[in-house]
Amino acid sequence: MVETAKVHRSIRSFVRRQGRITPAQQRALSDWWPRYGIETGAAPLDFAAVFGRRAPVILEIGFGNGDALMAEAIAHPENDYLGIEVHRPGVGGLLRRLAASEISNVRVMLADAKDVLATQIPDASLSGVHVFFPDPWPKKRHHKRRLVQSDFAALVTRKLRPGGYLHLATDWQDYAEHMVSVLSAIPGLVAVSGLDQFTAKAASRVQTRFERRGRKLGNPIGDLVYQRVT
Repeated sequence: MVETAKVHRSIRSFVRRQGRITPAQQRALSDWWPRYGIETGAAPLDFAAVFGRRAPVILEIGFGNGDALMAEAIAHPENDYLGIEVHRPGVGGLLRRLAASEISNVRVMLADAKDVLATQIPDASLSGVHVFFPDPWPKKRHHKRRLVQSDFAALVTRKLRPGGYLHLATDWQDYAEHMVSVLSAIPGLVAVSGLDQFTAKAASRVQTRFERRGRKLGNPIGDLVYQRVT
């Protein structure tokens, strides 16, 4: 009898609920992906080649419809921004608005961010990572599917430059507590949310669709900022 090797599949922190993609979003994917899109692969990205210059690179994981990502890129033209999202409608919508606004400092990937971090983001290459309102997976039996776990936090820390930051936001109190517990145990990360520069950064963050929904429900909004230290 031949034994079949067991294939290990990592737990995904998302479900691909693609929903309906509009003709405009589909057209944007076809027309503007060559300009703004980055394909997944095994080779590390050369950000200087990707953006055509050398500048601080900020990664946003799970950008949704891209409101926060686009606002950041407009407000900080001195930075370059890479957004990763798994839902095609959101990617298509963002591409359409990027093209209409002629924004040049944003690139987009349609992929699982953990896979991209592991294979395509060079170590110590990111100046910042944004994770705004990830799926809270509120049921206890689903907590293992939450994005912010020890392995993810350690991976992000490795990709940050010394002095780089990780900015998270959630409207679920127990998820915020979980984040603090996980991140506080990662060597090389220190909480800096209370420092003036990071308090201002949290205050200037554009509200996302998920945040607006959370506020309507009366959920407290928590911003957590950590910095990589040597």
